[in-house]
Amino acid sequence: MKKIEKVIFIEPRAPDYHVFSKWGLPRLGCVLLATILRKHGIHSVVYVESKGAEIDLQDVLSADAIGITTITSTAPRAYEIADIAREHGIPVFMGGPHVSFLPEEALEHCDYVIRGEAEDIIYPFIKALEIGEGLEMISGISMKMNGVSYHSPTRCNCKDLDSLPFPDFSLIQGVKRYPITPVMTSRGCPYDCSFCAVTGMFGRRYRFVSPRRVVEGLQSIVPPADPNWVFFYDDIFNAHPKRTKELLRLMISEKVTPHWTAQVRTEVAKDKELLDLMEESNCYACYVGLESINPQTLKAYNKRQTPEDIQECIEKLHEHKIKVHGMFVFGSDEDDVHTIRQTAKFAKKNNIETVQFMILTPLPGSRYYDDLQRQDRLVTREWSLYDAHHVVFEPKKMSIWELQTETFRALMKFYSWWQVIKGFINFDLHNSLLRVYGRRLIVKWRKRNREFLELLGELTKSAGKMRPTMESFSSRARWLELMAKRAAGDIRERITILGSRAREYSRQRSKSDPHNLTHSV
Repeated sequence: MKKIEKVIFIEPRAPDYHVFSKWGLPRLGCVLLATILRKHGIHSVVYVESKGAEIDLQDVLSADAIGITTITSTAPRAYEIADIAREHGIPVFMGGPHVSFLPEEALEHCDYVIRGEAEDIIYPFIKALEIGEGLEMISGISMKMNGVSYHSPTRCNCKDLDSLPFPDFSLIQGVKRYPITPVMTSRGCPYDCSFCAVTGMFGRRYRFVSPRRVVEGLQSIVPPADPNWVFFYDDIFNAHPKRTKELLRLMISEKVTPHWTAQVRTEVAKDKELLDLMEESNCYACYVGLESINPQTLKAYNKRQTPEDIQECIEKLHEHKIKVHGMFVFGSDEDDVHTIRQTAKFAKKNNIETVQFMILTPLPGSRYYDDLQRQDRLVTREWSLYDAHHVVFEPKKMSIWELQTETFRALMKFYSWWQVIKGFINFDLHNSLLRVYGRRLIVKWRKRNREFLELLGELTKSAGKMRPTMESFSSRARWLELMAKRAAGDIRERITILGSRAREYSRQRSKSDPHNLTHSV
């Protein structure tokens, strides 16, 4: 097997606009893996498309191996990129939540799948790939052996998060600056919400980086990352309150207090000491999994919280001068049109600064996906639509069309011009600008998805009811054309152009080379 001296990692861009589109924050997996391989002397770089940096195809196609990470909505583009790389004879391995749960699907496009967390096995994997043997002995590997799929019995999970290096963001190509720096302080989630795939990917056992190690990481942040703004990437930052307090106390005592944000549960409001520490350590905003104001929906989601808990959480965070980004999910079997409309009113009444009104999405790896698949309620498996902004299943108490359009209307009501003006009247310039950004994003999304919405409307009408089937989606030529636009056709087009240029360059050289001219005569 060829010696592996150069490994390139790719994080494909999302198929559509989303709340972080402006900032293009990278996920940490590829950056960490590239950092680890660099420490072992293997040249590794990362391309993160979400930041707008174009993939250097000549660089990528010169790699000895290519690693591609994907979530569900980026899977079609990830598969297309993998296909292109393999066509050029480059071995491809894939990782991330989607392929960890659907390795058989992924192996139609790549050579290897690393299921779960890859940090502990990435270097042994590359060395086994280099010598061409021993791959089946590595935890979490899926591959084809003699034409048959093989899955090693155990999945990868990093046992000691303190052993991981600090991610080297300079390895991300084409990026001059990240306005917000992602920092991981824990993995795993002790909760088990029915619509979430986190526990399937990272487990329910809560593992964390020691407070001292986190602070050292904060102190080591250098460009292109920004040390003054940090987003703690933990699934739930307050899942272990005692440990969170230890970290915040250390940040305060060491005077390492950048503006920071994190995802939290509503329980944060019940711990005054924690709230005081959050305020003192410079917490700017919290992304709160509010999910629903419908008590029955909260039970269905297994959220272990009530509408009263939600209200208290918003109030307590505001009392401590912490902004609230409320994350709601519409479409449970207990939701109807009224639920969506009341939620928009609730968000405005309680002065939530910004919101995400997301559509319930049955992600592979979640219990909800298994339930809907068993009930034959999925209307498409076009993964690029599994982004929490498109309806992909049959709701129970409303139609697909109603869930799609009412969610859009709720967003437009929250991010209305009147809400923007109110912010200016209250001298809250920053929040008003965020509302303007939110409104512009919604308008862009609608414009970009006009064809999808038209097609959805046509299908629902032709079905005689507001619930198109998977067959009606799949049978439409327009649908297939629409989906092709969401994959990686742009990369294939660029490769064709590169090939044409290379052939033209070769032809010109042949003309100017006297040896070639003599030979041709």
